[in-house]
Amino acid sequence: MATLTYTAIEDIPRIHERARLAFESGKTDSVAFRKEQIAQVGYLIKDNEDRLREALRIDLGRHPQETDLLDFGPVLGEIRDAYDNVEKWVKPQNIGFSINWFAMKPRFTPEPKGVVLIIAPFNFPMFLLLGPLVSAIAAGDAAVLKPSEQTPATSQLLGELIPKYLDPELYHLVNGGVPETTKLLELKWDHSNGRVGRIIAAAAAKHLTPITLEVGCKNPVVVDPKVDVKMTAKRLLWGRFSNAGQICLAPEYVLVPAAFQDTLVEALKEAYNAFYPDGPEKSDSISRIVSEAHTTRIKRLVDETKGKVILGGQADVSKRYIAPTVVRDVPADDSLMSEEIFGPVLPLVPVKDVDEAVAFIKAREHPLAIYVFSANKKFQEKVFKNTKSGAAVANETVISAGDGYYSGKHAFEQFTHYRVSLDNPSWVDKVAFGFRYPPYKSDYQKNLRGVNAALPPRPGKASVSALAKRWGFWIVFALVGASSVLLTKSGRLAQLKARAVGA
Repeated sequence: MATLTYTAIEDIPRIHERARLAFESGKTDSVAFRKEQIAQVGYLIKDNEDRLREALRIDLGRHPQETDLLDFGPVLGEIRDAYDNVEKWVKPQNIGFSINWFAMKPRFTPEPKGVVLIIAPFNFPMFLLLGPLVSAIAAGDAAVLKPSEQTPATSQLLGELIPKYLDPELYHLVNGGVPETTKLLELKWDHSNGRVGRIIAAAAAKHLTPITLEVGCKNPVVVDPKVDVKMTAKRLLWGRFSNAGQICLAPEYVLVPAAFQDTLVEALKEAYNAFYPDGPEKSDSISRIVSEAHTTRIKRLVDETKGKVILGGQADVSKRYIAPTVVRDVPADDSLMSEEIFGPVLPLVPVKDVDEAVAFIKAREHPLAIYVFSANKKFQEKVFKNTKSGAAVANETVISAGDGYYSGKHAFEQFTHYRVSLDNPSWVDKVAFGFRYPPYKSDYQKNLRGVNAALPPRPGKASVSALAKRWGFWIVFALVGASSVLLTKSGRLAQLKARAVGA
């Protein structure tokens, strides 16, 4: 393993303060500056592709294709999206028309939250660190990054490159383990995100810091026996074995009709042999587990299974190697179902039919994704409409349309505070809201009737009279207001008041 130089703990508060002062300088107010920094993240990758690929090979045993597809590709997509759209994203937004408030011109203005903390996990060291960074830059925030200590070669390289490519006062990287992360979490941030949900949430609560978390779980697959079984087998194995199964969205288990399990098993064997013709242990297309501790944990889950291992099953802890493994006839209370595997092991859980599959899913925590393999839309709908998950994906695994709050404008909004503003002209009090001031009068309710929203019609007794009356009030309000504005601008109102006083 590579050597990682940790940031001195006593330097962490100073780094936080430097980022705070840099943010308060107003440098990020410029959209042109933000776009420049966003582009620089892209060139950090482009100029150092080979070094980054090699670092990820050292840390995760990754083939360059997986790095380009699963780490580089998503970040470059975020960069292009943010660069092309940030000018549109930062524009003030008018609130939907309301007859009560239109005169005050209410709107939301996107503003940066301030100094944010981004803590990345080990499984996608580029995407889950630099992707959120791009969104924070687009939002106008300063950022402190904390990559995983479990990917030392990649984290060390990013520690070298970040200050070379990005503004060194606004954007910082802290390397370290639990003590360094604990020190970071003691500080007050304007937003933080990361994957160690409970720890981050507990630390953030002390400062009421808004957070974005990614929480792992077991993502189920439901298979229709009428499906294209060869396509299904290939996509299941690719989704489960890519990055050695260390993907939060990877399929964790397959709910397959018991009568169809043999057919699926044969298709999986055929796809497996095509993926690894000389055996997986000789293949450069299977990554390694991030650490010996995680390898030991996964090996134990496989060793203790009550199911039957039909593919793989081998392990070498010293080499952080778990063979791509498929296990059939896995019961609900099996070791492989006791926790998120987060490794290249695919359990097949036999069920009677789709109804039993749906009940099985509903009896467990809501997953990040539910996958259904079926060409039948009614079959898909039965599963998706009767379950809950972050994503609902048919005939694919891992890939989805975007990545929730990690992606695009949604991610920009995570790092943005929408500040509401309005400008209430004086004539509004003259024609509508003057009644609000003391001394209060006993007939106040007649004024409120014109301002307050009317209830919808009572069920079974449709009526539009209250709404019509309210619209009538506001039409008069608008006409009087417009007249007041015009008279004020022309000076005519002052003349009329002078004549009234003279009379």
